[in-house]
Amino acid sequence: MAFLVAYSWEILATDLSPRLRLLLQVVDYVTWAVFAVDYLVRVLLAKRRGEYFVRHIFDLLIVVLPLLQPLRLLRLFVLLRFIERRAASSLQGRVASYVGVSTVLLLYTGGLAEFAAERDVAGANITDFGTALWWALTTITTVGYGDHYPVSFEGRLVAAVLMIAGVALIGVVTATVAAWLVQRVSRPGRAEDEGETSIAELRAQVAELTEAVRQLNGPPQGTAPGRDPHGTAPSAAG
Repeated sequence: MAFLVAYSWEILATDLSPRLRLLLQVVDYVTWAVFAVDYLVRVLLAKRRGEYFVRHIFDLLIVVLPLLQPLRLLRLFVLLRFIERRAASSLQGRVASYVGVSTVLLLYTGGLAEFAAERDVAGANITDFGTALWWALTTITTVGYGDHYPVSFEGRLVAAVLMIAGVALIGVVTATVAAWLVQRVSRPGRAEDEGETSIAELRAQVAELTEAVRQLNGPPQGTAPGRDPHGTAPSAAG
């Protein structure tokens, strides 16, 4: 988050003093150094360093690629890792957290990176941050009006990453909504089945109680033992 604030300030502010610009650059490199040290420590502490290195190539890319100026925003994947650890334990909670935070990050950082790449390019049509946000929104939703588009290589690289991320995000949103609808539709059927089962169990319990009460009461009053209610003698078998 410190990196995001420094990066945004460096791009959006037009009247930075040399001292303040240097300070923001120091924050930029310090945050990168923190990520690099964290990765090295985790590799050194791993019991099987080779296996750990192979299984965590993505973490290595997060450390190495931001050395390139256009790819500094890849450090924000660390923020998504933090959200993964702090998200709700349920699958829907994790998906909701990912979708919400990823959407905001993609829109903001995509617009920010595109504005930084295009603002000083000759013939560019994305020359302010508001236009860059609008372009990011139409790109991430796969609408693509075509009213604004990147003209530089760096701007097109940002656009390509945003397109891929947008398609992935739309897929997650669609799957989440579909799962939620299926769950909502299936609930009434389950409740009805459970209600019928409870009624059947209740009827069985009432029948058992009725039989138990009848046995406890014994034969009707006024009837001699060993004779039925009509006064006939019991049979030999009886």
